[in-house]
Amino acid sequence: MGSKHGKPVLREEDITQLAQTSGLDRKQVEDHFNGFKAEHPDGRMNKKEFATMLSKALPKKDASKMDKHVFRVYDTNLDGFIDFVEFMVVYYVMADGSPEEVLLKIFRIFDINSDGVISKKELTRLVKDMYAMIKSESPETVRIIEIVETFETASKEMIAKSAFAEMDKDTDGKITTEEFISACLGQEELSRILALKCVDIFVLDD
Repeated sequence: MGSKHGKPVLREEDITQLAQTSGLDRKQVEDHFNGFKAEHPDGRMNKKEFATMLSKALPKKDASKMDKHVFRVYDTNLDGFIDFVEFMVVYYVMADGSPEEVLLKIFRIFDINSDGVISKKELTRLVKDMYAMIKSESPETVRIIEIVETFETASKEMIAKSAFAEMDKDTDGKITTEEFISACLGQEELSRILALKCVDIFVLDD
């Protein structure tokens, strides 16, 4: 992203990058950019605007406490805003990326302080914030009930502790991207369910 006379513009390298990652041609990229700019004249979205957009896009999902976590997935340069390039890259990874690419983005939801690893404290906080989503009925949650008794007796801390133990294979007290992806793609059920619940945020309601 660049600017010209104080207005946001797409640089040539932005167009090339987005065309490669999304499969769109130049005109489609520019059309999407013009649509984004119409909604956000300064070419970027702040946290409040993002939270509003998320609540409108997902009216049926109880994701009210998740907007700040999902914001991190998009805000890759950590400047407190989401620009068009950041927005589009995540959109197309979530839509058409490989499982590994998707999980790399989802990892940013769990990594609250963006230091490249997930601590037990971070995972506990995330489970608390996404608890309403975990409890909502879906085929996946049946397995959580079987694994950690029932939601009435399974505390948020217990779910976080069990999931952390699944992911932290070398028991060094932190979860790397490799451990996270391995646990989610493997047979570690709590890890997989938590990741799927996060992916679910990116799937628009009908």
